Amino acid sequence: MRRELILNNLDEALTECHQLLEIGYRVHGNWTLAQICNHIRLTMEANMQGYPKWMSIVGWPLRPFLRRFALPRLLECRPINGMKTAGMFVPVDNLEDQVELELLEQCVREFQHSTEPLHPHPGFGKMPREEFNRFHAAHAAHHLSFLSPSQASM
Repeated sequence: MRRELILNNLDEALTECHQLLEIGYRVHGNWTLAQICNHIRLTMEANMQGYPKWMSIVGWPLRPFLRRFALPRLLECRPINGMKTAGMFVPVDNLEDQVELELLEQCVREFQHSTEPLHPHPGFGKMPREEFNRFHAAHAAHHLSFLSPSQASM
């Protein structure tokens, strides 16, 4: 069963990931901790380095709807379930939790310390850095809610 999880910022997301790695977890969805860390990192890197042009073209017609209805739900940690991600953000199967968490942590630190402008999200458009921080934390909370601490730790 999915758990309710609210993360207010990326530091809280990293803390949650470290706790799950340390105490163990059960999967209630499709992805392991490693795959979730990989997915979050890939989306953050695209936010910092730029999304493929085709994503903005495809997302543009839906942007007003997504920005008005989907983004507020996501930022409140009430995402719309069943939304598919682009193939480039789908992680492979054989990833290691520790390695992917370390890569995510490096990415988060780069995001937090960068002064470069962030690229608009293909579906949600431009946002201030603090709103992107909340967006990425809420995105992490959505995916991490499919993992629960293992029974032994409860």
